[in-house]
Amino acid sequence: MMSLRFFLLLLFQFSVSGILAINNEDPTAKTMEDFSGYPLHESTDYPSAPPNSLVSFLRVDTTTLQNQIDELSTFSDTPAPSVTRILYTEKDVLARRYIKNLMGLSGLSVREDAVGNIFGRWDGYESDLVPVATGSHIDAIPYSGKYDGVVGVLGAIEAINVLKRSGFKPKRSLEVVLFTSEEPTRFGISCLGSRLLAGSEALAEALKTTVDGQNISFLEAARSAGYAKEHDDISSVFLKEGSYSAFVELHIEQGPILEAEGLSIGIVTAIAAPASLKVDFEGNGGHAGAVLMPNRNDAGLAAAELALAVEKHVLGSGSIDTVGTVGILELHPGAINSIPSKSHVEIDTRDIDEKRRNDVIEKIHQSATKIASKRGVRLSEFKIVNQDPPALSDNSVIEAMEAASKELNLTHKLMISRAYHDSLFMARVSPMGMLFIPCYKGYSHKPEEYASSHDMGNGVKVLAMTLAKLSLN
Repeated sequence: MMSLRFFLLLLFQFSVSGILAINNEDPTAKTMEDFSGYPLHESTDYPSAPPNSLVSFLRVDTTTLQNQIDELSTFSDTPAPSVTRILYTEKDVLARRYIKNLMGLSGLSVREDAVGNIFGRWDGYESDLVPVATGSHIDAIPYSGKYDGVVGVLGAIEAINVLKRSGFKPKRSLEVVLFTSEEPTRFGISCLGSRLLAGSEALAEALKTTVDGQNISFLEAARSAGYAKEHDDISSVFLKEGSYSAFVELHIEQGPILEAEGLSIGIVTAIAAPASLKVDFEGNGGHAGAVLMPNRNDAGLAAAELALAVEKHVLGSGSIDTVGTVGILELHPGAINSIPSKSHVEIDTRDIDEKRRNDVIEKIHQSATKIASKRGVRLSEFKIVNQDPPALSDNSVIEAMEAASKELNLTHKLMISRAYHDSLFMARVSPMGMLFIPCYKGYSHKPEEYASSHDMGNGVKVLAMTLAKLSLN
């Protein structure tokens, strides 16, 4: 009897082991996967599946993605629902650590460069090929929202997880990039990390002497966060053209078009680039009651007149794609009973057509000169701070994004981006494309910024499919 029981027990154990082997399920590993929410090994049920056969296997964990967005938003210097996360501050460092941990949990190999661009790579089965990249930023201007940039980083990591869960194996390696300081908040330089990746020697040199509003140097701030070590050369960040075979960025639209038209996906064909101007007028000033109107040289009115001239020239360009904004207007001494003796104006003007934008800049300059002469003030400065060229998305990337949207039965439209993005500079390194998802009323850079889990899930699916297609090219 004992022998029979022993035989049956052995038979049961072998049967269970066989079933687990067939299903590739180790009980301990399965428990750990269930607990962590991340697979500890990649599925091999559908190795190297062609993208068009992936559709039914793509599963986005939108609950976990939203939880990660919410958790990342707690690394903020201002209270919820706002987010403030400034380059190289304590909250920025903690947020970076959080992202690196998620990359590691997703099985990505993680590295960082001298200024803190973070890279998480999933090796393809032909890892010698030039990789495909995706990513965005996580820094946030004061009192902004929790989706700008973040969707493109956490969504990219989730896109990798989606492909792994589906059993897909990339031919080219896939790399998620977290770009350092897309926002110009601390040092006045937008897209700092991606500009450097694109090989800006002028910026690398300027950063050696750049300071913030508290007179803390860029290098001092970077070193406090663990970057730019004494032996580091900032130019070591530069990437050669062709370092990636393609780059795709997922982002909230930051505009109302997709939501208003009831569309799921925006496929960006071009990114408008801004030119930033600084203008200073100087007059005589004087007492607001004692100096009669005919005798005034009012620097404040010169600035006000220039602001209206900016609007006039932008509207006169003949294109709705030309925009201009006077975002800063400062008067000195700033007293109600004192005629302004100095004024400072900062202007942002953008267009997808570089020549048209530059024509507007020249007209603004001409107006500033005429206004100064007419009002008897001095145009003490007219400075073009930056004048970046616009960027066009690559046709091959557009085609991959369109095909992915169609295969997923998602409505989409071709559109331009009027906002600045790291993709603008990645276009100098590789073929580039961008995906937009709707956001509530187009709100961005404010606490009310919001993208639904449904829309984020759609964006992650399209991104995953696009990366899969590009990785097999």
